Amino acid sequence: MNTARNDHHEEPVEFIRLPEVKKLVGLGTTKIYTMAAEGLFPKQVPLGGRSVGWIKSEVLQWNHAQIAAARGTPDQASASSASK
Repeated sequence: MNTARNDHHEEPVEFIRLPEVKKLVGLGTTKIYTMAAEGLFPKQVPLGGRSVGWIKSEVLQWNHAQIAAARGTPDQASASSASK
């Protein structure tokens, strides 16, 4: 029996599938995959078989970074590179 303790209090990770990603960011499938390949959008995570998902918090962070960059608030503009 493995009794190792996990002393880290990490938030649970929520995966979202492509339709929800598209809804959240307003981009199409090709653009999402192209931007991810270029390091401009969070990369998908293999979930098993041919299924992939995105970490919801990373996608939301990317959204906030886009808003900050558009409004000229540099404190959040660098967050887009942190989500890569």
